[in-house]
Amino acid sequence: MFLSRRLVEPIKRTLNSKFKFGCYKGIACFSKCCSRADVLLTPYDVIRMKNRLGISSGEFLDRYTYTHTDEKSSHPYAVLKMTDDEGKCPFVTVEGCSVYEDRPSNCRYYPIGQGIMMMGSGKGPVNEEFYFFVKDPNCLGYQEEKEWTIETWRRDQGVELYDEMNKEWKEVQLRRNASGQPQLDSKKQGMLYMASYDIDRFKKFIFESNFFALFDIDKEEVEKIKTDELALMKFGFKYLKYILMLEETLKVKEEYKKKAV
Repeated sequence: MFLSRRLVEPIKRTLNSKFKFGCYKGIACFSKCCSRADVLLTPYDVIRMKNRLGISSGEFLDRYTYTHTDEKSSHPYAVLKMTDDEGKCPFVTVEGCSVYEDRPSNCRYYPIGQGIMMMGSGKGPVNEEFYFFVKDPNCLGYQEEKEWTIETWRRDQGVELYDEMNKEWKEVQLRRNASGQPQLDSKKQGMLYMASYDIDRFKKFIFESNFFALFDIDKEEVEKIKTDELALMKFGFKYLKYILMLEETLKVKEEYKKKAV
């Protein structure tokens, strides 16, 4: 989420940090945290939600998101669009979240926030995850008596799978931010957005262009990304590293190298 600083408790927490919290239909503030919220989506979020709704990634993005471009990195991000009339999440009903089993990672984490930063070490830079509490004054959940650690909360909310699926994508964002590279032009922004979020269009792009004529991709991998959406998503992360010049994750075929000389 893009959180207001007044909501963030400025203390770095660990998986062992304890807190008391509860959220259920009978609580007075039920689903109020789902209004006027800026929920940044990840690639895996979009796959889960568009499949839940039975629509394409492009239709999901057009109907339910808007694009936020980060000023520092110039990276475009998909953000869940609230309804115009009351500022509510489009998936919230009187019964709660209508896509609860496939809700986004940030919704699962609440009232915890999660971040990742690059730290120096004797073996070079390493990525370190950290956590913090989100203290929304309208949320009554902190008055409940059930005690959690951040680790047990993550497990209970099913967020571990989401973190695993999104890990490589988050690392791409972090490395790009830390590398001091120039702002992205509109073409690269479009490619980054497509490979991150619009997986159906990305699939069409690589299979209906000269992509595989240009790059030397293992045949088994090609066959897998034809039918396995998660493999395609992870291939997209590989593509991002290549176009952002973070790693030589793709190999141009020799015949194309000779043409370029």
